[in-house]
Amino acid sequence: MLYRIPPRAFLLLFFLSFLPQHGGLEVNLSSFRTFTPPEGGLTHLVVHDKTGEVYVGAVNWIYKLSSNLTKLRSHVTGPVVDNEKCYPPPGVQSCPHELSQTSNVNKLLLLDSGQNRLIACGSTSQGICQFLRLDDLFKLGEPHHRKEHYLSSVSEAGTMSGVVISGTQGEDRGKLFVGTPIEGKSEYFPTLSSRKLMANEENAEMFSFVYQDEFVSSQLKIPSDTLSKFPTFDIYYVYGFSSEQFIYYLTLQLDTQLTSPDASGEQFFTSKIVRLCVDDPKFYSYVEFPIGCTKDGVEYRLVQDAYLSRPGAKLARSLGISEQEEVLFTVFAQGQKNRAKPPKESALCLFTLRKIKEKIKERIQSCYRGEGKLSLPWLLNKELNCINSPLQIDDNFCGQDFNQPLGGTTTIEGIPLFLDKDDGMTSVAAYDYSGQTVAFTGTRSGRMKKILVNSITQPALLYENVVVSEGNPILRDMLFSPDHQYIYTVTDKAVRLKGVCCLTLMVDGFYLGRICSRKDRCERADEPQRFASRLEQCVRLMVQPNNISVTMSEVQLVLQAQNIPSLAAGVNCSFEDYTETEGHIMGGRIYCLSPSAREIAPITRNQGDKRVVKLYLKSKETGKKFASVDFVFYNCSVHQSCLSCVNGSFPCHWCKYRHMCTHNANDCSFQEGRVNMSEECPQILPSTQIYIPVGVMKPITLLARNLPQPQSGQRNYECIFYIQGKEYSVTALRFNSTSIQCQKTMYDYEGNDISDLPVDLSVVWNGDFVIDNPYNIQAYLYKCYAMRDSCGMCLKADPRFDCGWCVQEKKCSLRQECAPPESIWMHPSAGNSRCTHPKINKLFPETGPRQGGTRLTITGENLGLQFRDIMTGVRLGKVPCVPIEEEYISAERIVCLLNDATGYRVQEAQVEVCVRDCLADYRALSPRAFTFVTPYFTRIQPAQGPLSGGTRITIEGNHLNAGSSVLVNIGLHSCHFKKRSSKEIVCMTPAGVNAGSTPVMVDIDSAELRNPEVKFNYTEDPTILKIDPVWSIASGGTLLTISGTNLATIKEPKIRAKYGSAESFHNCTVFNNSIMVCLAPSLADSDRGFAETGSGPDEIGFYMDNVHALVVVNESFSYYPDPVFEPLSPTGILELKPTSPLILKGRNLIPAAPGNSRLNYTVFIGETPCVLTLSETQLLCEWPNLTGQHKVTIRAGGFEYSPGTLQVYSDSLLTLPAIIGIGGGGGLLLLVIIAVLIAYKRKSRDADRTLKRLQLQMDNLESRVALECKEAFAELQTDIHELTQELDGAGIPFLDYRTYAMRVLFPGIEDHPVLKEMEVQANVEKALTLFGQLLTKKHFLLTFIRTLEAQRSFSMRDRGNVASLIMTALQGEMEYATGVLKQLLSDLIDKNLESKNHPKLLTESVAEKMLTNWFTFLLYKFLKECAGEPLFMLYCAMKQQMEKGPIDAITGEARYSLSEDKLIRQQIDYKTLTLHCVNPENENGLEVTVKCLNCDTITQVKEKLLDAVYKGSPYSQRPKAGDMDLEWRQGRLARIILQDEDVTTKIDNDWKHLNTLAHYQVTDGSVIALVPKQNSAYNISNSSTFTKSLSRYESMLRTASSPDSLRSRTPMITPDLESGTKLWHLVKNHDHADQREGDRGSKMVSEIYLTRLLATKGTLQKFVDDLFETIFSTAHRGSALPLAIKYMFDFLDEQADKHQITDLDVRHTWKSNCLPLRFWVNVIKNPQFVFDIHKNSITDACLSVVAQTFMDSCSTSEHKLGKDSPSNKLLYAKDIPNYKNWVERYYSDIARMPAISDQDMSAYLAEQSRLHLSQFNSMSALHEIYSYITKYKDEILSALQKDELARRQRLRSKLEQVIDTMALAS
Repeated sequence: MLYRIPPRAFLLLFFLSFLPQHGGLEVNLSSFRTFTPPEGGLTHLVVHDKTGEVYVGAVNWIYKLSSNLTKLRSHVTGPVVDNEKCYPPPGVQSCPHELSQTSNVNKLLLLDSGQNRLIACGSTSQGICQFLRLDDLFKLGEPHHRKEHYLSSVSEAGTMSGVVISGTQGEDRGKLFVGTPIEGKSEYFPTLSSRKLMANEENAEMFSFVYQDEFVSSQLKIPSDTLSKFPTFDIYYVYGFSSEQFIYYLTLQLDTQLTSPDASGEQFFTSKIVRLCVDDPKFYSYVEFPIGCTKDGVEYRLVQDAYLSRPGAKLARSLGISEQEEVLFTVFAQGQKNRAKPPKESALCLFTLRKIKEKIKERIQSCYRGEGKLSLPWLLNKELNCINSPLQIDDNFCGQDFNQPLGGTTTIEGIPLFLDKDDGMTSVAAYDYSGQTVAFTGTRSGRMKKILVNSITQPALLYENVVVSEGNPILRDMLFSPDHQYIYTVTDKAVRLKGVCCLTLMVDGFYLGRICSRKDRCERADEPQRFASRLEQCVRLMVQPNNISVTMSEVQLVLQAQNIPSLAAGVNCSFEDYTETEGHIMGGRIYCLSPSAREIAPITRNQGDKRVVKLYLKSKETGKKFASVDFVFYNCSVHQSCLSCVNGSFPCHWCKYRHMCTHNANDCSFQEGRVNMSEECPQILPSTQIYIPVGVMKPITLLARNLPQPQSGQRNYECIFYIQGKEYSVTALRFNSTSIQCQKTMYDYEGNDISDLPVDLSVVWNGDFVIDNPYNIQAYLYKCYAMRDSCGMCLKADPRFDCGWCVQEKKCSLRQECAPPESIWMHPSAGNSRCTHPKINKLFPETGPRQGGTRLTITGENLGLQFRDIMTGVRLGKVPCVPIEEEYISAERIVCLLNDATGYRVQEAQVEVCVRDCLADYRALSPRAFTFVTPYFTRIQPAQGPLSGGTRITIEGNHLNAGSSVLVNIGLHSCHFKKRSSKEIVCMTPAGVNAGSTPVMVDIDSAELRNPEVKFNYTEDPTILKIDPVWSIASGGTLLTISGTNLATIKEPKIRAKYGSAESFHNCTVFNNSIMVCLAPSLADSDRGFAETGSGPDEIGFYMDNVHALVVVNESFSYYPDPVFEPLSPTGILELKPTSPLILKGRNLIPAAPGNSRLNYTVFIGETPCVLTLSETQLLCEWPNLTGQHKVTIRAGGFEYSPGTLQVYSDSLLTLPAIIGIGGGGGLLLLVIIAVLIAYKRKSRDADRTLKRLQLQMDNLESRVALECKEAFAELQTDIHELTQELDGAGIPFLDYRTYAMRVLFPGIEDHPVLKEMEVQANVEKALTLFGQLLTKKHFLLTFIRTLEAQRSFSMRDRGNVASLIMTALQGEMEYATGVLKQLLSDLIDKNLESKNHPKLLTESVAEKMLTNWFTFLLYKFLKECAGEPLFMLYCAMKQQMEKGPIDAITGEARYSLSEDKLIRQQIDYKTLTLHCVNPENENGLEVTVKCLNCDTITQVKEKLLDAVYKGSPYSQRPKAGDMDLEWRQGRLARIILQDEDVTTKIDNDWKHLNTLAHYQVTDGSVIALVPKQNSAYNISNSSTFTKSLSRYESMLRTASSPDSLRSRTPMITPDLESGTKLWHLVKNHDHADQREGDRGSKMVSEIYLTRLLATKGTLQKFVDDLFETIFSTAHRGSALPLAIKYMFDFLDEQADKHQITDLDVRHTWKSNCLPLRFWVNVIKNPQFVFDIHKNSITDACLSVVAQTFMDSCSTSEHKLGKDSPSNKLLYAKDIPNYKNWVERYYSDIARMPAISDQDMSAYLAEQSRLHLSQFNSMSALHEIYSYITKYKDEILSALQKDELARRQRLRSKLEQVIDTMALAS
């Protein structure tokens, strides 16, 4: 045996000639060291170049491992609560999107050794990185979450690459170059950038761009133009490295030259090499070149991995370069398609860096000579020419600010070294040892190939193919240990470590040993045989004996070895890791003892009959094992039979008397008992078959060989039969060593449906010693009568069964069973036997053509025993039928061929069978006659189909099921038969030759049916052009419209889809040749999941007859996950009132799919569908009146889900959700504190009075501050979730377009003329029509507006009015109105700039008012779909929050307020009462529970009741509080009407206090009712009840009234009765003299209540944020940014560019004045313009604060805040900078969006005009505008006369014509 220890893999060259031709040794390595974390998901690996420690990146983890893969540390990175749509991440800023636990995929793992840290970048939080200390993975920090710190939210590992450049000596910072795909988010992420790596991770500069100014920075972004043309364009960074002063990247990107911009087309990719200078912060040196290689005409263009290395001496010589130059080993997949799943065919290619640099230098030089273009279409939106320049371009050139960036025009071609067509190479690493270059490649199938590369002219040699991890692709990071002794590979499940060459390999019987060292590492390498560097120096090792029995202990083993080094220090023999024995060296041989029996036991236990172990030689000097040979322990005792014992490959003996196998012959009892050969084994031999009739006593004799004679004490033989699962033992007699007989026994088995049963038998002796049965001899039990109930069936049985037909008894039996003896018994052995009474049971077919050729099948009984019996005896009437011998079944079936019967006139005849002759006993007639028919066909359905065939056609006619066979031909080819009946034949058409009509021919048996009028028309195959929409959900079922050609030729088309294990189909409906509709197939059963961004199915296509080209079509179709809905409640039953909408919450409700198609939902409450409103996370379902329990079912396409059952109550009232109140407790606490203070004061009477008063004031103040702060803190904790839940229920009462527009355009005017039809005389109508035509002349309208604005009497009110009237008049001409508006704005800008005003634009002018109105018209849809919801939520939240505390009915001040002016600055004691209000719509219905405050006035209570009862109803449709009375009901009869002022009202001096619930002493839980306003004061049922009810108020009547007078009890509502009195509710007017410190508090003391502003602000913060974020965001749920905003902002930018305004503040101010400050502020301050609601004074004050904050957010000026600043500025001081950032981001995002073409804008404006054409009466609007013509007639006419263009257009005369016509009318 040959053993070796050479240094490196190049030694294998010698024996490569012995290798099999399929390429390389197959080695399956179980000896890999492995690290397998349970979590899996590994993505990256780095190895420390000094310590050798290994760092691994994975999903949610980073691991640190020792060099031998022991886990040292781990650091968890996820999952993180995140959503990839959240930018910035939710940890930085609240996010409107649904958050979930998101796995963090490690995408980049880099060592920054100089700073002793690891850079790990993940996929969550928009791709933020972390810095971890190398020693213990301690997190040192992460970047400061500025915008540039986010790399990318792409979650695909293996697409990002980075290169760390350490700082130079003494410099405290390095750089990181990083490239990443961005998934189309170019506004957020650069694709390539360089960043600062500071020594201190906390440094604010850490990770910022190396260079950044206004115009240039260290980054490269994918332009939005490229993404708009190619939405899927991205750059994937495969490998990055630095060489000399350059950074290189190998990338994959979409090939924009080959890929069609049409998203549905096929995608092509190309590989590029990118180069940058390390010291080029502005990226002027950016160059990229296509890269790839070609072999035998096949292109390899998809880069998979690369590895920078230096060549060995031989390879360097072959390349013509020095060994110090660098080369790049690269793996490419074939072609340019399928980046994600590249073809398996791949190539290993080689590039020299010298050639790459030369190619780049040549390209730069040619460009600087002015030749060609920059050729970088993805980065430059237009082709730019190179500029000629005299610069000298050398190897180190790093670019200028021109002629950059630069793209290569030719491909840099590599040298193909090795092709792999099966495994698909995925990774590569290479190194040089002693002049040899070895490349290691990982594959998709989990193997590692070792390839020797010493020449580029000779093919590379694959010499090993190692299984690393079967079926698991090897990832790119395949790395060497620092000493190149080991290689690390990584799959997604495990990291594996293997010695670079520690493989025990076998070739042609030679063992090749360890290749594990280098000469420089081998001690005393110069001693003889110490170091092997050539094959013939390898160790040869043999052992004698090379196997022993497990029962042999300490056997002397002799080992012979050649080429062995000096072993003077001694060796040991090691049996793997089990045991070790000492070796003795004598005469060049090594002697060892085998292990003892005790040591062998664990080695061989449960290992079968042998165990192979490695026997190693182990040096005593080094302790290393340096050679090995296989050694075998065998175990004879496991064999249980003689034949298996002696036929094995080891020296085992069988003791036949002891029935055991042993290696020691002496173990056998007798000399005669030893067996060494199979011929000597006892065994049963084959003889004649054993047939045993059931119920008959019969012995069985068996032949045998070497049967042992039982010895003293041993039992005799038995036969064991295994019948139907049971074991039967029969005594047996051994005649001699060759014969044995089972004694006479009767056998039986169950069942008369089994005619014969084979049974296993075995022969045993001495109880359990089984004789070998090598031939598996069986016995057959049989019953004659089973399954043989006719003579024919009996006589055709196997003659060996001895069964015959007993004629008298008419049964099948043995001879002895047929009695009496004289009876006739027929046996098949009598050659001339025949059965009487043949019988025909069935005939098939029963009809056929006269032309014959019909194969007639006759089945029956006793139809002859042999073919010759019936050969001539079958006829049909007089027509012979010739039997077919091959198909004859004795006694049972005859198949015959019917002759031509055209001369036979009879229509039908019986079939006759005669057995030998036609005597009566041997003749049979068929029970049914055979009928001759004449088949024919008349037409074919369908009459056309595709050329590929496969159309299922039906041939219609008569008697088409006659005969036995049918053949249909269409043209020359056969139609594949499916089925037939009397009226039709169904078959599948063959492929046609040419399109057009083809004859149809039918042959039934020998009859040829022809009809020249019936033809089949072949049409061109259908094609599929488009699927719309190109998406569905996992459950399918959504409607797809398929466009194509020739679709109508297919009768039953089907659509199919395949994804993972799931494949499904759906029928389609064809409308015409070019359109069909299909339901998308369901893939919900797939074993693979669906991405939220859509997953492409493996295949999508159509089954359209045999058109195979459409089974898979190249449509880019996507499947999105099914919607997921939450259950209605934990119990599955939700209780709701009928008026409440059902809210179904979930996710994935709106797939993020392209196009306008949406998922259609249907929700059933029981069987009733409901009206739906859809958002991203919920379905709002409103249903008709239902009661009882109903199952809720949601359907969308093929998706169906029931979230539970709905229990609907029978009444229609909705209870107001509970509102938490904490004021009562606060008031109580205040009283306690005051009581303590009074007690304290009494105790301190003797102290100094001044001191005492000061002390009292301080204590008082301190207590109040503490109490207020405590209350404010409690209020801040108010559960916002409760508030949101209360708002969720009701729909949003949007105003219709017309009402909304009128409220904004003409505020405060309810009944404007433009809403009414105007009755005018004919002349007036004519004049106004002419005037309307004039207004549509742009020059006239501009002159008209400019002239009006020049008039001093033309007021601000007039400007607004004219602007609104013009816009209403031009509502149907929005495109024209927009043009006029742009001209007016342009003029305004020019005017401001000329007058040297601060060019802030939009002073109060008609243009400014028109602009507001323009946005009003165009943003209505956006308000309804998007911004309306958060605005309404804010309004509702404000109203509810204000009403939680007291509100002064007179002053409008409130306990909860955002406005300091409207804040109650004193402690009001109040408590919450729960009142039960009788439903005014249904007196007997359920009461509505309402929470009120006992300090509420009666009107306030009525307002709250109306809000609760009519929740969800628009305000205009409700009753008003003034129209209703509040009735307090006590019992059935007592009813008291409560009013704000009545006889019981308290008057103090000249102050009258409004009545409250506390005044009337209304108790908690009282029943109240809202009734229509009464004339009388009280509803009196009888006087006694009334007297009782009022008695409790007697004490409250003021002294002036007469207690017994009824007159005095009538309410005194009119104020003049109490002349001079002033009303108050909670606080008296501030300026009143009665305002004492105790009531109102000093200024200083009252300021402490300002903390309540903070409490209110905190509660409402989320709603304010939501509103601002919606307004200042370019991406909205289900709604794109309105075109109007983008269009107007672009117009302002154009104006700024035109006037060369570089001041960004000016642009910002223009945009703010144009949209937020004109339109949005108005809407925020006046939500009643948008919704049908009522806004009270406190809500108005709070909305004003929000509106002011909104204005401050849009301002560019800095707000200096001090102690005297207004409270509303201080309140939002911290928020405004954040809001300002939102505004800036909003403006910049809009600026970056693609410009809207004039064509698109025109179409949009035309659509808006069409939608709202008839909203306003244009005649009325023109009439209103004309009033200004009348007022300023002279000035306007004069202006038209002076203007040149007006004169040319004769505008003055046209206006005079209008004026004259109007004058005539008047």
